Amino acid sequence: MVIDTTSPFDVTALDRWLGANLSGYAGPLSITPIFGGQSNPTDVLRTPGAAYVPRKKPPGVLLPSAHAIDREYRVMSALAGSGVPMPRQLLYCRDQNIIGTEFIIMEYVAGRVFRDPQLAGSQPHERQAIYGSLNETLALLHRIYIAAVGLSDFGKPQDYCVRQTARWTKQYRASETHRINAMEALIDWLPRHVPAEESVALVHGDFRLENVIIDALQPKVVAVVDWELSTLGNPFADLAHCCMLYHLPPDAFGGFLGADLAKLGIPDETAFLAAYCAHRGIERVSDWRFYMTFALFRLAAIMQGVYARARQGNAASPDALERGAKAALCAESGWAIARS
Repeated sequence: MVIDTTSPFDVTALDRWLGANLSGYAGPLSITPIFGGQSNPTDVLRTPGAAYVPRKKPPGVLLPSAHAIDREYRVMSALAGSGVPMPRQLLYCRDQNIIGTEFIIMEYVAGRVFRDPQLAGSQPHERQAIYGSLNETLALLHRIYIAAVGLSDFGKPQDYCVRQTARWTKQYRASETHRINAMEALIDWLPRHVPAEESVALVHGDFRLENVIIDALQPKVVAVVDWELSTLGNPFADLAHCCMLYHLPPDAFGGFLGADLAKLGIPDETAFLAAYCAHRGIERVSDWRFYMTFALFRLAAIMQGVYARARQGNAASPDALERGAKAALCAESGWAIARS
């Protein structure tokens, strides 16, 4: 028996498949979409005795190499027991006939997901602790010994920023709807300013507050989610992605520009970088201007893709059109840093 009748895919087929493949599964089931992410649709699947999270590719025509749900499953499975808090992976289904695209099933992790980076309603000491845990978790990920978790072939460790700049330029061109002058400037500037030396780590690719689950009672990260962009790469690029809010206004993803961070209890950029270096056991982050410029360029390319999918009607979030339209603002912020 299936009690959900509003899902965009065949819930009956999913119920039947889970009954045959997931140990301990017993319906009836209901499905509730999780909104907030802009890429792979994610839901909460509930039965009388358990809860699970299915995550699938979006429908429609997709950009090459995008929405790699199989890579998400692999990296999250590999990190089980590593110390990086992770939802347990249960199943991966390659058969697109079940719910229309390939998908994964993972355990449901109870907790809080904050969409507002300024954590409205929280106390200053709670904000400080949450951002401290976020920082420590990212540093822990970057300390993972790649070979020990079986991910030595998870990406090309050399020339990460060169390849990523080329990749996101290509993705941007594939979803381009109008000319953004700042993006044209960044596409020219970035390849000429890549740091001579790059360290290599396992990187999340979209590490930020919205992509972690905070314990229901304690200000602590209990799960890192949304691993679609993970690969082997430069950890400072991952760190810069997490720090972009310091360079964006409040009306762009809840940016920190103009906010009284000391009053809020949120560490400023200098303090956040210092804490990360302490957790990593390194002295400093070199070439920070490049990495922050690159992060904002990459976000602009991602938002352009979100905008294009929203116009086609196959975006994962109902506010995709509004968020995607901020691609130009991201590019302009990146270009301002490049020129500073």
